[in-house]
Amino acid sequence: MRYRRADTPGATYFFTLNAADRSGQLLTDHIDALRDSFRTVRRSRPFVLDAVCVLPDHLHLLMTLPRDDADFATRIMLVKQGFSRRIPAGERISASRAAKGERGLWQRRYWEHLIRDDADFERHVDYIHFNPVKHGRAERAADWPHSSIHRFIREGVVDAGWASVSGAEMDAGE
Repeated sequence: MRYRRADTPGATYFFTLNAADRSGQLLTDHIDALRDSFRTVRRSRPFVLDAVCVLPDHLHLLMTLPRDDADFATRIMLVKQGFSRRIPAGERISASRAAKGERGLWQRRYWEHLIRDDADFERHVDYIHFNPVKHGRAERAADWPHSSIHRFIREGVVDAGWASVSGAEMDAGE
């Protein structure tokens, strides 16, 4: 069976990208390289980074494409490649990856979801920002440093106490 991805120009998409080693800290240990990769891709292939949260072994993001553009796949590929080029080699690589000249930093596939409406957008923003709490990395969403929640707090969209372990401020949507 051939998997078909959505291809709606100007749409907003939710993504989950996983590190190949889900037990490591690759993404947070090299957060500056990841940020640089996103910046580089955004200069050559613009998109709006609506929300993002980077955990040690995976990241979630919402991306809105330009009105006449549906090519998120190239953007995701370039972010992953750019990050991989910024990281010193040394990871364990499978024979199949080595044969293809690939690094072993990322899982090959990623999860993508076309955002359908404002409510879907809000649910996914909440999911992204709640993720460090869900995974036991922070008591409050605002305590996690690698999240766009800090921009949302600065802009008055959410309160700094939103989504905490101790309170019932947030339904994780699961």
